[in-house]
Amino acid sequence: MTNSQPGLEQNIEKLGGYLARFRQDGIRNHINGETVTAASGETFETRSPVDDSLICSVAKGGAADIDAAAKAAKGAFAEWRDMKASDRKAILHKIADAIEARAEEIALCECWDTGQALRFMSKAALRGAENFRFFADRSPSARDGQSLPSPTLMNISTRVPIGPVGVITPWNTPFMLSTWKIAPALAAGCTVVHKPAEFSPLTARILMEITDEAGLPKGVWNLVNGFGEDAGKRLTEHPDIKAIAFVGESSTGSMIMKQGADTLKRVHFELGGKNPVVVFDDADLDRALDAAVFMIYSLNGERCTSSSRLLVQKTIAQDFQAKLVERVNNIRVGHPLDPATEMGPLIHKVHFDKVVSYFDIAREDGATIAAGGTAPESDGHYVRPTLFTDARPGMRIAQEEIFGPVLTAIQFETEEEALEIANGVDYGLTGYVWTNDISRALRFTGKLEAGMIWVNSENVRHLPTPFGGVKASGIGRDGGDWSFEFYMEQKHVGLALGQHNIPKLGAS
Repeated sequence: MTNSQPGLEQNIEKLGGYLARFRQDGIRNHINGETVTAASGETFETRSPVDDSLICSVAKGGAADIDAAAKAAKGAFAEWRDMKASDRKAILHKIADAIEARAEEIALCECWDTGQALRFMSKAALRGAENFRFFADRSPSARDGQSLPSPTLMNISTRVPIGPVGVITPWNTPFMLSTWKIAPALAAGCTVVHKPAEFSPLTARILMEITDEAGLPKGVWNLVNGFGEDAGKRLTEHPDIKAIAFVGESSTGSMIMKQGADTLKRVHFELGGKNPVVVFDDADLDRALDAAVFMIYSLNGERCTSSSRLLVQKTIAQDFQAKLVERVNNIRVGHPLDPATEMGPLIHKVHFDKVVSYFDIAREDGATIAAGGTAPESDGHYVRPTLFTDARPGMRIAQEEIFGPVLTAIQFETEEEALEIANGVDYGLTGYVWTNDISRALRFTGKLEAGMIWVNSENVRHLPTPFGGVKASGIGRDGGDWSFEFYMEQKHVGLALGQHNIPKLGAS
């Protein structure tokens, strides 16, 4: 671990200033424009994964708090829905401006709350602002429809906001993912009840402050902290909440779908992944190596789109894996506020224990731990970046989502074998294919079971494109117009062009 780069002490000092108010007042809920304690008066603690130190107390919301927030969202819906789109657009742009103004605060707090390295979180606020600007600009056209004339009718379609929605966001990149879900909901004209992950509540509170200052009307966006088994469950079951947007584990998504069934809730799920990066022997191997390392070890491996399975052709496997081991062993693990750090601690002791358990599972299954496989002595939840080789497709390390800085390498001989291995898991979020054979790229991507695929590239985010997975990786798509399809209802109106013949029943 490295903690010696210039800038670390300055960042820690700045962080202390930003955290002072949280330490004094804690984090409370925000319902109908008011900052409030939980109805029960209960709180829970949020601790930093860096050293397990207490950050602050957090209001532990429950069913009563969700009820109040849903009531507020329902009450504010008509005003927000009927507001001129240009006015909604202006407010969303003000939110984006304020996010940029507080970018440093957001980044430092997110690093301390999640363990993510500053080199990645320094851009989190800017990406969040970009989300708000993108959907703000689309807001005036969100309700645009089509003209579908028939011989007797002028048929037109339009879209209308679905109503109050619930948004449940994860702990890995909480700020960016909150904006990714909430910005299109607001742009569409929906009101929101937001339940952030209990492991990382800091930046959700900052974002709520920003929206208040930007002039978002009371009740349009409500924040309730709490746990899935009480606050989350009530949100997914609440009759006034018309849809649930959720990012998290596949098993939790299944539970949410069951909980929302009685009220026929629309759901959008971005769930787990066990994503393959497939490297053929004709690929640009240096670039493939860079991308494979980046997509599993950045963000501490705690990302749904990580390339957690390396499928490498046998003809190049030995040399490719040797270079990979060298790169993995050189990744700088350290304090997340150190500008030189490439990988910080995992989010929580519970998650740390899960990731570390796969080291023994790999050994028991007969895989080789070619790099890492240990946890350095520290007060925080650090693990060394890990590489498993000599793995077989059926091993647990090749099937289960570890969600940490752990890469499982599997060798293949033919294109057909690579496709069978790539598709041979429950998940289907992303895939990465490295080849200079365009025909092979087209064949392979056409049969690869994944919602998003990149060829000769890492994951490059482009907001107008559809984002989402297949199989156990999710339902629905975010991005561009696909976000509005979720947060809005289609409406058809048929206008008679004249006095066409209407069949007569019961006429003499």
